[in-house]
Order: sequence, then C-alpha cells, then structure tokens
Amino acid sequence: YSTDFEVHRNWLAITHNLPLSQWYYEATSEWTLDYPPFFAWFEYALSHIAKYFDPQMLVVENLNYTSPATVFFQRLSVIFTDTLFIYAVHECCRCVNGKRAAKDILEKPTFILAVLLLWNFGLLIVDHIHFQYNGFLFGLMLLSVARLCQKRYLEGALLFAVLLHFKHIYMYVAPAYGIYLLRSYCFTANNADGSLKWRSFSFLHVTLLGLIVCLVSALSLGPFLVLGQLPQVISRLFPFKRGLCHAYWAPNFWALYNAMDKALTILGLKCNFLDGTKIPKASMTGGLVQEFQHTVLPSVTPVATLICTFIAILPSVFCLWFKPQGPRGFLQCLVLCALSSFMFGWHVHEKAILLAILPLSLLSIQRAKDAGIYLILATTGHFSLFPLLFTPPELPIKILLMLLFTVYSFSSLKSLFRREKPLLNWLETIYLIQLVPLEIFCEIIFPLTPWKWHFPFVPLLLTSVYCALGITYAWLKLYVSALTERISVRQKAE
Repeated sequence: YSTDFEVHRNWLAITHNLPLSQWYYEATSEWTLDYPPFFAWFEYALSHIAKYFDPQMLVVENLNYTSPATVFFQRLSVIFTDTLFIYAVHECCRCVNGKRAAKDILEKPTFILAVLLLWNFGLLIVDHIHFQYNGFLFGLMLLSVARLCQKRYLEGALLFAVLLHFKHIYMYVAPAYGIYLLRSYCFTANNADGSLKWRSFSFLHVTLLGLIVCLVSALSLGPFLVLGQLPQVISRLFPFKRGLCHAYWAPNFWALYNAMDKALTILGLKCNFLDGTKIPKASMTGGLVQEFQHTVLPSVTPVATLICTFIAILPSVFCLWFKPQGPRGFLQCLVLCALSSFMFGWHVHEKAILLAILPLSLLSIQRAKDAGIYLILATTGHFSLFPLLFTPPELPIKILLMLLFTVYSFSSLKSLFRREKPLLNWLETIYLIQLVPLEIFCEIIFPLTPWKWHFPFVPLLLTSVYCALGITYAWLKLYVSALTERISVRQKAE
C-alpha cells in the first residue's frame, strides 16, 4: 500500500473542507500540501466527484483512511486524467520525421515512439501501481514540446507555464524552454551562418511571453499573495530541511558521494583514524527524510547543489543559444537539463528520472547514438524504481513488466537502426546484464541472510549506487554526443 494514497486522500480532504486560507497551513497529517496551487485546485475539483464514492475519505481527521471505494476512485481518476497524456503522445508522433523506410507499421518510428511513451514501464508502475498523477503532468509537458516543435510558441509557453504551477519539479527543464523561446521566437531571423540577427529582436514577442508568465502566475499565486501567505506557500514548495537525499537515495551523484563517505568512514574506523563514539549511526541510511552530516567528506548544502546544477546545465544552455538546431537542439537541452538537475539537485526523488527518460524517447528514434543512450538510461532508470514496489506479490509483476518493456525497446530500436553499428558496445552490455544478479541478490538472497536485520538498507544502497553509475555514464555520453554534434555542424557550415 503506497503512502501516496494517503497523501492525495489528505489533499482531497484539505481542499474540500477547509477555506483557501488554511490549505498551506493545515498539518493534521504529516503529508501536508506541498504542491503548487493549480494542483491544489485539481484536488479540489476531484473532491467534488470523490464525495459520491465515499464521503469519509474527505474527512481531514480520518488519517490513513482507506476503503475499496476510495481506492477505486483514486485509481479511476489516474486513468481518466491519462487521456491528456495519450493526446500529447499523438501530437508528439505528428512531429516525428517518418521518412525512414519501414516494412510494416510495427517498424515505423511513430509507432515505436508511441509504444515507448504509452507503455513506459516507469510511468506505468509509478502511476498505476504505486499511485501518483504523473501521467497528465507529463502529458502537459509533452504537449508543450509538441507545440514548440510545431512552431506554435505561445501555446507551448502557456502549457509549460501552467505545468510549472501544477508541479514545480518541472523547473528542472525551465532553462531549456526559456532559452529556446527567446532564441527561436523572440529573434525572428538569423544570419546566413546561423548567428543571431540582433535587429530581428521582437519586443512584441517578448511582451507576449511575459504576459503569459505573469497572468498564469497571478492566477495561481495571486490569491495567496493577497492573503499574505506567499512565504508560507513557498516554504511548503521548497522544504530544504528534508535533507540532501530522499529516504531512498535517488541514483545520482550524491548517492555516489554518500557511498564514498560511508566507505571512507568504515576505512577510517578500521585504521583508527576516526572515533566511533562520535559518529552517528545510520545517519544517511536510516530510511528517514531528514538532514544529516557527512562524516569524512564535506557536508553538502542546498546552495552547493544549486551551484553544481547551474554549472552542469550551463554547457547545454550555451549550445542551445548559439547553435539551436531547431526542435532537436531543444530536446537535447531539455533532456540534459533534466538529467543535470537529477544528478546534482537537492532532495531529488528517484521518480524524477522519468523527466529525462520520456523526452529522450523522442530523440531515440532519430539517431542510433541517441537510441543507445536511451537504452542505457531507460533500463537503468527503470530498474532504480524497483524499490518503490517492495511487497512479495509485486515482485513478479514488476519483473514481468520491466522485461516486456525492455525487450520491446531493444528489439524495436535495433530493428529501426539495423543498418548501422550496434547500439551498445560490449562494456555497456555487460553493465546492463549485471542488473540481473543484482536483483536476485537484493530480492531473493539478501532477505534470507542474517544481514537483513542488521543492515536493512543494503539492498537500497546497492541498487542506488549501481544505477547511479549507469545514469552518470548516460548523462556524460549524451553531453559528449550533443557537443560533438554541434562542433560537426559548425565545421560543415564553415
């Protein structure tokens, strides 16, 4: 039973029963409202339908309340809102260049893309087994991407602005949107060499974009600004006291950093370099959402993660500005911004990897290099989500679904690029194959050992660290590929 059922039940109750002025102050449950106002209004709208299924779910004091009718409504609401995601996938498929020859419809790039998005393993388990509303949110993002690819810039900007006020995690990719809109919409012409024609700058277009951002923000945050509650809303949206990492470490740079600190601590204790009585036990591996201090390595602050993230996304944004390459360049920058923020962000959730995997699907059907990177990132990123489904009955379900999606991804992309060199080299193949014994150890062997009671966090640690290696590799490889592509385009132009 996922805690997210109770999270959203509580939000339904808060928005249904309490006045607007109490939404971001109510704290009867530990699962306080910490999403932007548009999502709160979304819960408010759902609550007026939920009351016909089971009115008891809308009582704020009914903590951890569950009933068949409640679960049915929550599941049904996810399925219904996914219609937006389906429409967005359809629009994205319209933007794909379908000139690549295919013997039948199953080998067409548009069909492959539709399956990779609609049947995405990560989105399926996070929304429909674990339970969340990511489908329609990703639908908004993909629809905004499609509109930008179709040069319907104002629609794309509006959709993304609305999305930010539904879930602020999409700020990860905001730099890609901002630079691309400024470069492609506000500058209406380029010189022959692709450089900016400064005289083509349109103040009207900048004004229109500014109006969209201001109007959407006013609609979302305006009521709380009038109530004098904007600082409270912001404190809920950005709870920095939750610590560097989530209860389960997201497989990013900080997972490797934490693991290195643990390894150095153990080494220091064995060599008598450290005093064991002064080291907090399980400070980072207790499965708690909290602040902690590293033992050997310098402790990381929110400002440090912000600086690291800014430095990581800077090259991709720089390339998009000077060599935009149209929608393809935008997509590359979007994925790199998402991955860079995932790698270095503060208190990143493991589910945030989908923010990179889904848009990378659009690139995977265009070039073999991107397809290879997609296979590494998707396989590793999806495997890192396994700990979300931790009960024995869920084990065969997640393995089967993962196998089906992975086999299709490999076979379809391999068929699409069969005339080119293999998508993965032998080292990449060996790395991915090692996920199998890792899963066997974590799910079958380790629970049978006495270590289970003394070191319960070991399976999560191993999964997080091993997947972090693959995701880091995919991030670096995508960066090198994007930069190499820009240099090649520039050399041809000269």
